[in-house]
Amino acid sequence: MRMRPLGKSSLSIAPLAFGGNVFGWSADEARSFALLDAFVDAGFNLVDTADVYSAWAPGNRGGESETLIGKWLKRSGKRDRVVIATKVGKWVEQPGLSPANIEQAVEGSLRRLQTDCIDLYQAHADDASVPLAETLGAFGRLIEQGKVRAIGASNYSAARFADALAVAREHGLPRYETLQPQYNLADRAGYEVALEPLIRQENVGVICYYALASGFLTGKYRSTADLAKSAARGGSVKKYLDPRGLRILAALDEVAGTHPGATPAQVALAWLMARPGITAPIASATSVDQLQELIGAAQLALAADEIAALDRASAY
Repeated sequence: MRMRPLGKSSLSIAPLAFGGNVFGWSADEARSFALLDAFVDAGFNLVDTADVYSAWAPGNRGGESETLIGKWLKRSGKRDRVVIATKVGKWVEQPGLSPANIEQAVEGSLRRLQTDCIDLYQAHADDASVPLAETLGAFGRLIEQGKVRAIGASNYSAARFADALAVAREHGLPRYETLQPQYNLADRAGYEVALEPLIRQENVGVICYYALASGFLTGKYRSTADLAKSAARGGSVKKYLDPRGLRILAALDEVAGTHPGATPAQVALAWLMARPGITAPIASATSVDQLQELIGAAQLALAADEIAALDRASAY
């Protein structure tokens, strides 16, 4: 499997990332360990999480995902086979991107992950109240101390991300090597219009989230009646049930039909993997069978005319 670089850093990853938001929420400890083992044993290596995961779940406060990953790392002995990415800034217990908060938050993440170095430490959201030079300076000190290998950003606008890159150049600070935007076949404009030209010009790695549009691109939801299949995701999927969304599903079905055994979810992920500038889409699974389906996308090569058909169906 061909590895892809994360920006200009020394980190290289396989073309699919596992979203750790499910650990400690919809996947308990045993299931989480099984998923991580299956993912890594299949040749993939990037596990993406955040300190806030999964504070939204009843009975959780945050830190659960990192804690389970840390237990798995210690039990499995597979630390040298994975790239661990986590985030800081959105947890109510460690909010924002001030140097003081970053310095405190990283210690908690390192402790929960049971590692002495985070491979990719990401700003989970922009914090306009803190000068970019101060935030990047704090990240830079963590790199100097050996606690972090590379840094990235999530949920930044094109203007702010460009500013961050400029500040890094101007002050000789480490730059964000990755961007984590929402991007999928159904949500294209937010990334493609302004962010994509910037990241391709600057050679920044892109690890996009909501790669399957909250499950819509699996084909599971094709009518309002289908929304009842998932109380957790039905509300977020409803917005896609319009003529454009149905065109996208029809195109996914058609392309999948030309590849024996392929599914709409695999085609949707393969479309992302084929997009210039995309390092790896993030996808989550709560069973090993689901994970194996997602992994199959990495072996699915779409023809140029198939990509063009998907582009037309999803035009905005």
